[in-house]
Amino acid sequence: MRIVILGSAYPLRGGGIASFNERLASHFQQLGHEVDIYSFSLQYPNFLFPGKSQYSDEPAPEGLHIKTKINSINPFNWISVGKELKNAKYDLLIVRFWMPFFGPCLGTIQRQVRKNRHTKIVCIADNIIPHEQRLGDKLLIRYFLKSVDACLTMSKSVLSDLKLLSPKMPAVYTPHPLYDNYGTQQSKKEARRRLNIDQEGKVILFFGFIRRYKGLDILLQALDDARLREMGVKLLLAGEFYDDPALYLDLIKKYKLEEFILMHTDFIPNQEVGCYFSAADCVVLPYRSATQSGITQVAYHFDLPMIVSNVGGLPELVQDSYVGYVVEPKAEEIAECIFSFYHYNKEEQFRTNIKDEKRKYSWDTFGNELLKLAH
Repeated sequence: MRIVILGSAYPLRGGGIASFNERLASHFQQLGHEVDIYSFSLQYPNFLFPGKSQYSDEPAPEGLHIKTKINSINPFNWISVGKELKNAKYDLLIVRFWMPFFGPCLGTIQRQVRKNRHTKIVCIADNIIPHEQRLGDKLLIRYFLKSVDACLTMSKSVLSDLKLLSPKMPAVYTPHPLYDNYGTQQSKKEARRRLNIDQEGKVILFFGFIRRYKGLDILLQALDDARLREMGVKLLLAGEFYDDPALYLDLIKKYKLEEFILMHTDFIPNQEVGCYFSAADCVVLPYRSATQSGITQVAYHFDLPMIVSNVGGLPELVQDSYVGYVVEPKAEEIAECIFSFYHYNKEEQFRTNIKDEKRKYSWDTFGNELLKLAH
């Protein structure tokens, strides 16, 4: 098949979404399909982008055909790109959707593409209803969905949201596949040496862009637990602030956590991701809300136990007391799970179970479900 993926890719550093699109393109190329990626020349206006830079200074991924074409705020560009894709007559257009802001842009491009009466349009929906809702979101989402032929969601909660807004849309739920494109697992000793972390210390990881819905403030409050202080549990905080840092820095000062926080709050390049997951004993996702999270699938790749909130699709991905813990997003409950993890020496058991559990999250399964929707 001739396939085009519509979504973030290099040189954008769109975090998990860009990495996912590039990995998906590689998967289909390995199966013999012809694959292009149409990415954004402008993804967000600067005033909407909370990070330091939208662009990567890493080397371009090898073997991928990435076309930097789409301007998210220029309607003339949407029509032009749409006509180009219409005339190219791809068999399948796979579009990523994660926030209503992109509804007008992607919806307009798709309306042009559909005029060729050949290209099937399948959406991978990270979110339908966003974490942080705004007036008019549902109008933008519906505009986008009306030009989609079928939809794949990576959590059951997103599938439910989709059915509320578009009950007749052909749709399927398939779990997020592994992020296996961040290299191989390093020894904990080597990873800690590279990050200048105490070899014998207890280290939990919070990884990814820091936004309020991800609950870092809840985790900081949990670390004020006297038992965790006595154990010397340290938090490896790895990711760029997408919120005002003062909120979190004030909490660190309030609870006198300075000696327990290992701050790495610049953007983490892809080639360094494995070092952080290899250095930690477990990763904590104290989210207030969630659909799915790519962080769990990176953790699976590195055999890293997880403590996750009982929200959205996270409990679907993490079997409680088998590969980690599922807990309510409350400081005292998260503290209890961290304490239990260390007190009962659960790391080795959870890592062993992860090796078995992660087999279900294959790119073959995910890719096959996408292709089924295209027929």
